[in-house]
Amino acid sequence: MNRITGTALITGASSGIGAEFARQLAAAGHALILVARRQERLQQFKDELEAEYNIPVTIHPADLAQPEQIAALVAFIQGLDELAILINNAGFGTMGNLGETDSSKQTEMVTLHVLATMELTQAALPKMRQQGSGHIINVSSIAAFVTGPGNVNYCATKAYINSFSRSLQLELKGSGVYVQALCPGYTYSEFHDRPEMDGFERRSMPRYLWMPSTDVVRESLAYLGREKVIVIPGLLYKWMVAGLQSWLVRVPLIMYQRYLGK
Repeated sequence: MNRITGTALITGASSGIGAEFARQLAAAGHALILVARRQERLQQFKDELEAEYNIPVTIHPADLAQPEQIAALVAFIQGLDELAILINNAGFGTMGNLGETDSSKQTEMVTLHVLATMELTQAALPKMRQQGSGHIINVSSIAAFVTGPGNVNYCATKAYINSFSRSLQLELKGSGVYVQALCPGYTYSEFHDRPEMDGFERRSMPRYLWMPSTDVVRESLAYLGREKVIVIPGLLYKWMVAGLQSWLVRVPLIMYQRYLGK
């Protein structure tokens, strides 16, 4: 990771990719602000990080699928003295055709992936511009590049994150503020264990499609400070997105149409 100092705010920080971002940034000496729904788990993680890395950790429990809790975090960000890194990581997926799923869960997904990403980014930008430096990582997915029945809004909201990030980087050119859309494929985490993903079977996907969160985060952080917006961890996934027409690509891509996820 390039030598960057300052505070990092991470949403969805209590598990998976978000927790791994916290660990790697703590190891690099960053003060952390951790945001997630589960207060008790956040507190335990805070204690663990402070003890192991001797860095200050602030926790902000919030369910960012709820607009009023997004607004509260926006106000919190606006009150910070400095912010070096914003990581919009919170997210979830669902299984099932749009007309047969819980509409409230679909609304929450759009709120979390789109509204929270946009509003938290907008809240951080004035401070980062004033500093002349800043890094925004929006966690997208390989699903942004494909279409998948049973994952209509997941694919759509992740595609939004990619487009949003690309356009924003153009606006910020020369400002010292960098934007990244991190597009992982299948990652070992709790993502597929949520009730909304009932019906997904890990064993249905070949082992070579899965990556550890340590590798995903390491590749993301390696690109901080560069004008590379779309970051796709893993050589296989890079090939898939590039559209190589070998059997090695076609098979996992077909499987992705059925079982999309992060």
